[in-house]
Amino acid sequence: MVFRVLKAVLAPFVWLFGRPVVTGREYLPRKGPVILAGNHLSFSDSLFLILVARRRVTFLAKSEYFTRGRLQRWFFTCAGQIPVDRANPARAASSLDQAVKILADGGVWGIFPEGTRSPDGRLHRGRTGAVRVALATGAPIVPVVLRGTDRVNPPGSRIWRPGRVCIEFCPPMDLSGAKGPDRDGRTVRQLTDDLMGVLAAHSGQEYVDVYATAVKKAVG
Repeated sequence: MVFRVLKAVLAPFVWLFGRPVVTGREYLPRKGPVILAGNHLSFSDSLFLILVARRRVTFLAKSEYFTRGRLQRWFFTCAGQIPVDRANPARAASSLDQAVKILADGGVWGIFPEGTRSPDGRLHRGRTGAVRVALATGAPIVPVVLRGTDRVNPPGSRIWRPGRVCIEFCPPMDLSGAKGPDRDGRTVRQLTDDLMGVLAAHSGQEYVDVYATAVKKAVG
């Protein structure tokens, strides 16, 4: 109930600034577990996905989002997002267990495989969590591409500017060939690379086979 009220309250604001154009929404199943895996350009990415999806999407959000002011903490709590302490490796690893539970309950789990926002607008090497969880649960992965969120809400800024956001849900990935006991780390890596290839092809972003966190560290 609280989540529906939250969407109703925030939708006019998001629509006013982003005027989102959504395509491929038929690829998002109306029921059953599903993983939404998207590119990550802006803090606002999760907000747009939460508001345009016809189902409730749960993200594992970094714990800092719950400590930056009362309004932001209230939003993420009411939206049902789960805080993850990425500075603690043990706690961060357990976040995938929470993702499995979300899917076991028939929910929608949202994840940005890059692990953090792109520091330079390019698409970076993907983390393997989405594929590993998909193979463990049987949940389909629906790649979702966001364009224009970095212009509406530039990285590092709390200011929103009027613009046009495009959100494209892509056909689910076919993981059938990787199911069974013969899958290994190389298979998971290849499937993750395939996922990033879909995101790159549909977003138009240049792909670089380097983790975004490494790029951030390099630039200080």
